Amino acid sequence: MAMTACNHHHQQEGHAHDEVLQLTAYSDRFEVYAAAEPFVAGTESEIVAHFTFLDSFKPLEAGTVIASLVSGGEVLAQDTLTAPTRQGIYKLHLTPSHEGQGVVLFRVHTDGTEEVLTSPAVTIYTDAHEAQNAAADLKATSSNGVVFPKEASWKAAFATDSCRLQPMGSVIRTMAQVLPAQGDERTVTAQAAGIVTIAANMSAGASVTSGQTLLTIESGTMADGNLALRYQEAENDYRIAKSEYERKQALAAEKIVSEADLRSAEARMQQAELRYNNLRRNFSSGKQLVTAPISGFLSSLKVSNGTYVSAGQPLFTLSANRRLQIRGEVAMRYYPLLGSVTGANIRLRPDEPAVPISSLHGRLLSYGHAVSTEAPLVPVLFEIDNNGGLLPGAFVELFILADDRRPVLSVPSGALVEEMGNYFVYVQLTPEFFEKREVSIGRTDGVRTEVTSGLTGTERVVSRGAVLLKVAQAAGGLDAKSGHHH
Repeated sequence: MAMTACNHHHQQEGHAHDEVLQLTAYSDRFEVYAAAEPFVAGTESEIVAHFTFLDSFKPLEAGTVIASLVSGGEVLAQDTLTAPTRQGIYKLHLTPSHEGQGVVLFRVHTDGTEEVLTSPAVTIYTDAHEAQNAAADLKATSSNGVVFPKEASWKAAFATDSCRLQPMGSVIRTMAQVLPAQGDERTVTAQAAGIVTIAANMSAGASVTSGQTLLTIESGTMADGNLALRYQEAENDYRIAKSEYERKQALAAEKIVSEADLRSAEARMQQAELRYNNLRRNFSSGKQLVTAPISGFLSSLKVSNGTYVSAGQPLFTLSANRRLQIRGEVAMRYYPLLGSVTGANIRLRPDEPAVPISSLHGRLLSYGHAVSTEAPLVPVLFEIDNNGGLLPGAFVELFILADDRRPVLSVPSGALVEEMGNYFVYVQLTPEFFEKREVSIGRTDGVRTEVTSGLTGTERVVSRGAVLLKVAQAAGGLDAKSGHHH
């Protein structure tokens, strides 16, 4: 994709001409915006080229750029810079050998790769007057436009993207709750009655590691839960069961007791040993030590210091926090679509773009095949990886995608600006000149939104930072020279 225009706002220091060609070209990795003096045979033209990474919309900081003016396969002029003149900017000079039609090729060598960006067609004129008159005719204008200098955009959260025709299926939009995934959550109960003492710095949300002591339970003199007594009993039972097993083992060798009696004695010993070891691991100075069975975080603490608990009473819940579930509910009319669900997007906050669950290794777990009379809604359950940005209990906006896909013209959802119920986008006319344009919208999946009118499908729009242009426009626009100290 490439654009060309001309704008008198973009005068460079020392320029003898009023009009400046603006050339834009794209590769897979880069956008190049070049402000160039109109080309005249035998006359040096200065090109100030801005190189931007498309994945981050930040400037190219190192690399070699070769600019070539090519006509009919013949190189009319060429210049090379091994480093930017200043961050992201390469100031090049081309002196065409003769008039004609051609293109400017920008070869970018960085990170061991070469990218070639080709400008739209340019004309090399015979004299400066002719060049200036032709350049003036190309100047982009709009009564609803705003200037936003390239160097200003580098310093902001700014990006552009193309509007395009792409499939978009039915979208079911609803609110959903984040839940712990099955198997990722563990509730620990008291093994004995007593008084609770919570470990220091332990509260809901705290990170824990497997085996870490989270609280203690002290039975004291309470007969129903005296841990010291239980521990002593378990130790004695184990010693007796072990001795009995060893005795029967010797007798079995002499065929005095049966194999069945020996196995029964062994089972009693193993059971006694298990009980004894369990108490021994969790017993210290008359206290039960309650430890974390898994690593994760403390999702809920169900007791407080000094609380008396009974054996079997829940103490706390731990979450491994590796996987999460997203549970939404949809109206019954959407039930026929649930059999063709292809994925979903989730959005945490209205001012943020939605995130495809596929980027979080998400999948559809299940959906309901029955509803209650009290709430005639169909539950839908997804499971995703936890990337650290979600917590169980939180609510998100859920966009369920169904597979009746048809091509629609769409833009990134972040490109839309709402004003009084109407929607606008900023269309890029030149690299630094944008037109505010009203659009009508259709369905949205949270990532992209259908545009039903206002765009042709060939435009490039501001996808991030549109509010910056709105503010600049309300303030009367930015000085096109701001940030251009070439």
